[in-house]
Amino acid sequence: QVRLVESGGGLVQPGGSLRLSCAASGRAFSAYAMGWFRQAPPKEREFVVAISWSGHSTYYADSVKGRFTISRDNAKNTMYLQMNSLKPEDTGVYYCAAAYNEYDKLPTKYDYWGQGTQVTVSS
Repeated sequence: QVRLVESGGGLVQPGGSLRLSCAASGRAFSAYAMGWFRQAPPKEREFVVAISWSGHSTYYADSVKGRFTISRDNAKNTMYLQMNSLKPEDTGVYYCAAAYNEYDKLPTKYDYWGQGTQVTVSS
């Protein structure tokens, strides 16, 4: 069992930045690939970015490439998402997720989920 807790969301103006964190507890964090997803109703949950267990490989959605950066610190059991040049369409609830197998863009490939943190980009 892995418990994930997101933090760092909030209200930011277009063009601004936020840094999300995902703190993990339970089983060995370093054994899991990790991902960030977001959801803005009525849309379905959308893949944002994923990172391998080692942190050496990453996979970004085209919509965030060049603006968002994922990273992880296995010693601290924490993953991060640095979001720059935020746009109104980035608004949504951001979820972190853990996958025992290789990272993937499909939500169904992930075994554990956090409760989400709200990000609102608005002037």
